[in-house]
Amino acid sequence: MTARLFAMLLAGLLAGLPLLAACAQDPAFVPVEGEDYVVIADGRPWQPAPGTIEVVEVFSYRCHVCDAFQPMIDAWKKTLPKDVRLRYVPAAFDPNDSYARAFFAAATLGALPRTHHATFRAIHHQQSLPPNGASPDEIATLYATLDVDPASLKKAMQSPATDTTMAAAREFAVRSGVDGTPTMIVNGVYRVQANSLQDILRITGALIVKERAASRRR
Repeated sequence: MTARLFAMLLAGLLAGLPLLAACAQDPAFVPVEGEDYVVIADGRPWQPAPGTIEVVEVFSYRCHVCDAFQPMIDAWKKTLPKDVRLRYVPAAFDPNDSYARAFFAAATLGALPRTHHATFRAIHHQQSLPPNGASPDEIATLYATLDVDPASLKKAMQSPATDTTMAAAREFAVRSGVDGTPTMIVNGVYRVQANSLQDILRITGALIVKERAASRRR
């Protein structure tokens, strides 16, 4: 974990959710390009949908900061306007990343609501999965306790469809300039830069407003 990521984690844990909500909804805050965010050249959303603003969290199950960020994301998600779609995309830089493959396989099987938080817990709190990567069998053993068929999971993890989605996720992360996790991308246009977990959400919230206004002018 880098010093910057450790500082973000510590700030998030110390500040707590009440301050998070206040920061995320600060109407007076105006983000500064180059300081709070970067405009992505030739940026495109991950899964565009007409009439919506997409917010992507590029994350890794192995990332301690992402684990600490997840409860904040959960609380923040409840405050989002109806035109905003929050999506998770694993940082699939390694095509053999078993955790990223498990994410996409679980999504294909409709099991992601059961497996997403459980995977973080297994790695970072229960230590029932290794932090540096797990085998498909190890992941399937955990997911079996979540009512996911092990054979179906392992088949989906190794499927050509998952190969394609992994490649697309890597391309999205590279195109968006992602160099660490968690990273927030707003509508494929803006990459958030921040020094704390609270600031990630505060900046993201302001960029949603900015992108909504820009979309109306297009």
